[in-house]
Amino acid sequence: MLWTRKHLLGLQELSAGEITFILERADSFKEVCTRPNKKVPALVGRTIVNMFFENSTRTNLSFQLAARRLSADVLMFSKTGTSVAKGETMVDTARNIEAMGVDVMVLRHGSSGAPWKLAKNVSCAVVNAGDGQHEHPTQALLDLYTIREVRGGIAGLTVGIVGDIAHSRVARSNIWGLTKLGARVMVVGPTTLIPREIEKMGVEVCHDMDLALRECDVLNMLRIQFERQGGGNPFPSIREYKHMFGLTRERLKKGKPDLTIMHPGPVNRGIELSPEVADGSQSVILRQVGNGLAVRMAVLQLVAGVE
Repeated sequence: MLWTRKHLLGLQELSAGEITFILERADSFKEVCTRPNKKVPALVGRTIVNMFFENSTRTNLSFQLAARRLSADVLMFSKTGTSVAKGETMVDTARNIEAMGVDVMVLRHGSSGAPWKLAKNVSCAVVNAGDGQHEHPTQALLDLYTIREVRGGIAGLTVGIVGDIAHSRVARSNIWGLTKLGARVMVVGPTTLIPREIEKMGVEVCHDMDLALRECDVLNMLRIQFERQGGGNPFPSIREYKHMFGLTRERLKKGKPDLTIMHPGPVNRGIELSPEVADGSQSVILRQVGNGLAVRMAVLQLVAGVE
């Protein structure tokens, strides 16, 4: 197939074929990342700007490195110390940056829907690097890539997404991607962290961690996003959450022996995962980070219009 989309805004709008096309394109870049010379000239002469209105480590660095390995010129933008801090709107800032000859804007923003608004107001390509509580498509793509790589495929697997589903853009993008590729998806957590009517997205709701361990082939453990909860506590205490939904070495024994453990990062060690599990043989957390580079290289090449 040919890639016909100008932007990558979310997985909700992509078909299973388009998602698979990105993953297959990432295969070639995974091989590039193993070479002594890890650069390719795919985007020579193109300019990519990272517009990050929220703090980020992995996503920001991964997009930077992906663009540089494609031989693109890279501009970095952060809200602090810029015209936005003086009151300029995101759209005006973006238009001024685009006037410098930018080809792709990678946007991370705290407001859900910001990438769609940006895409309507600029002529260059836009990639969503996380918008509010809505979507984080490239994180989901690297998660899908890792599952496919480790498990040999996605269709037919049971994948549990555990923790703060209500505030997680990663969870939403993963749900769209996993269900479209044929996985059975369970969302696992306390009632206060599971959105109402989430079953309409094609998932099962589970409030029993031990049951999820028995059922799942893959567990994606999410961080509790206290910064998005408006100061309220969604459960009585951290200690209770750890007891009910934390994954320890002892609890892991209740799961399938080949259970794959994932986490989008950053990990709150001792809360969602014990250090022994996070660093254990069933964890693919660092593999996810490495695969993110190949996936983002593929995405940047495709939205830049280079085949």
